[in-house]
Amino acid sequence: MSDPLLSIHDFSVVYDVDPPVEAVKNVTLDLQRGEILGLAGESGCGKTTLAYGIQRLLKAPAVITSGSVLFHDASGEDIDVNSLDAEQMLAFRWDKISMVFQGAMNALNPVATIGSQLEDVFEVHRPSLSKAQRREAVVELLEIVKVGGQRLRSFPHELSGGMRQRVMIAMALALRPQLMVMDEPTTALDVLVQREILRQISQLRHEFGFSVIFITHDLPLLLEISDRIAIMREGEIVELDTAERIWRSPQDEYTKTLLSSFPRLTGEKGVVVR
Repeated sequence: MSDPLLSIHDFSVVYDVDPPVEAVKNVTLDLQRGEILGLAGESGCGKTTLAYGIQRLLKAPAVITSGSVLFHDASGEDIDVNSLDAEQMLAFRWDKISMVFQGAMNALNPVATIGSQLEDVFEVHRPSLSKAQRREAVVELLEIVKVGGQRLRSFPHELSGGMRQRVMIAMALALRPQLMVMDEPTTALDVLVQREILRQISQLRHEFGFSVIFITHDLPLLLEISDRIAIMREGEIVELDTAERIWRSPQDEYTKTLLSSFPRLTGEKGVVVR
């Protein structure tokens, strides 16, 4: 039975420049509760603009020109995201929807400890917690993402890229949101660390039950982690299906082109022409 967490209908974003650029065109889709939805497409196709738009994180000259975003809260309330005022939106973000931004592992404050930066989330969004309770919650988060509580007083430069990315995932997970949006979360990490991060995202999803929108141009990676995949091209979703059907029987020519652009590990040897 369908149990949507997020319903996006006829959503469009235009960059108000000369001439105007239609970055997202009439996107309609539902995200199911507990689902990992992959969002794939080449650079500039509108993936990140869509992700920012549904959270109202876009800045000028980007303008939402049409569409609705409904968040079906676990409490049973339907929240019209576009109707929230600034204060309500501040409370909504991180609490209901959190985001791991592109290049986030390099976004940590270099002169503040990991523990203090994680504590800031609770200080802003859970002001009733005591300092001891905040510290306890931070240690628990670091243990959950396998960084370890002993890193509480570490500075970002003392951690590897993979560990910094885990800290950012911990920050996004802090308030136990129902949806986590991840924009290229494994970019700049080596293949082994990428796989560790992906396994952890899957484990955390099963443990805590949140949904994920996972954005990347790496379609083979999405085939591995996603329940369904939406293929974007020039601001539009050209195909949306299960990961298995996208892999075995893609319908859109652009999807077929994306799949064929990645080298296979098995098959006949080719001849390199120089």
